[in-house]
Amino acid sequence: MVHVAGTNGKGSTLAFLKATCEAAGLTVHSYTSPHLVHFNERISVAGKDLDDDALNAVLDDCEAANAGGEITFFEMTTAAAFLAFSRVPADVTLIETGLGGRFDATNVFTKPALTIITPVSMDHMSWLGDTLDQIAFEKAGILKTGVPSVIGPQMPNGLAVIERRAAEIDSPLLVSGRDWQVRTISTGFLVEDGEDVTSFPHPALSGPHQRVNAATAVIAARRLPALQLDPDAIAKGLATASWPGRMQDLTATELGARLPPGWSLSLDGGHNVAAAEALVTIARDGGDKPLHLVFGALSSRDPTEFLKPLAPYVAGFQAVAIPGEETTLSAEDCCAAAHIVGIKADIASSVTGALDAIAGSSTDGKPGRVLICGSLYLAGAVLADIEKQAPPKGGAS
Repeated sequence: MVHVAGTNGKGSTLAFLKATCEAAGLTVHSYTSPHLVHFNERISVAGKDLDDDALNAVLDDCEAANAGGEITFFEMTTAAAFLAFSRVPADVTLIETGLGGRFDATNVFTKPALTIITPVSMDHMSWLGDTLDQIAFEKAGILKTGVPSVIGPQMPNGLAVIERRAAEIDSPLLVSGRDWQVRTISTGFLVEDGEDVTSFPHPALSGPHQRVNAATAVIAARRLPALQLDPDAIAKGLATASWPGRMQDLTATELGARLPPGWSLSLDGGHNVAAAEALVTIARDGGDKPLHLVFGALSSRDPTEFLKPLAPYVAGFQAVAIPGEETTLSAEDCCAAAHIVGIKADIASSVTGALDAIAGSSTDGKPGRVLICGSLYLAGAVLADIEKQAPPKGGAS
């Protein structure tokens, strides 16, 4: 079992590792959160999302065992996932923490094969603490005595906290920048693992930050000798991994068709400052194609913090409320936040309305880029809408 914690990149890293294991012919269970469209996405048994009947069965069993006791939604979901995994054999199980690590419902394993901590940054401060040191301490709660841990790039103070905890419990660390590192090359990226240097093609997920996540998965795969993951399987897994809502290309969808020819449409569910900073690099790589944002956020978030790093690169901005979400920030408040950081912004009644407005404002004939961003809940709503519009499997409607 591999246990993964972190603020950003833990889901993508898990997706790369899962694809790598499956490319080697292994059977993989995985538990992730949150879901984007269907609850079943959280629990993948032997490579397939748990179907409704099986999901209902394990939930019923867990509710019966709980016998009306106090339990949270995530605790019940976690118990259901573990019960489902116990009923089907697998070669490897990949578990993503829900929040933090130390007190997370997933943190019940005394001897996982490996732990991973992806970059730690400021998020969920009301639960994890309002300093990076406090948050890193919570994430480091998944470290276990004698169990190696792959540590992704960290801020110095966060890394110091993780290293201190590892020393206290004798958990050997493989630290990015010290024990391993990643370098971008024209054909993909290099992973330097001690004296070993291996090249890999561009990963399936877009963005420079995904090369770091892919490299983290490579280091993890190499530290699972019992699985015998050869370099070809690792490379194939990185090239075929899928993780919806993370710089997902929607250009060929019904939504993308609303834009003029030559335009691109992407979707990203990143919602904190670190995610915005990762998007900045992507924004810079667009050449002369102007970047337009369709933005929505939860009311629990400060949208100015997310938008501030992106502001210099935004040519147009459409603010929307997240459809069907009670805790959405209003489009008016999103628009006001954009104005605060210097972005000229407009309000749209929906994502489709925003895309139509962007298309209608394009009068020079030059192609541009549109990024729908600000919240995983917005990403989920967009993907659900696309699913509704898609023809049924087996033929067009």
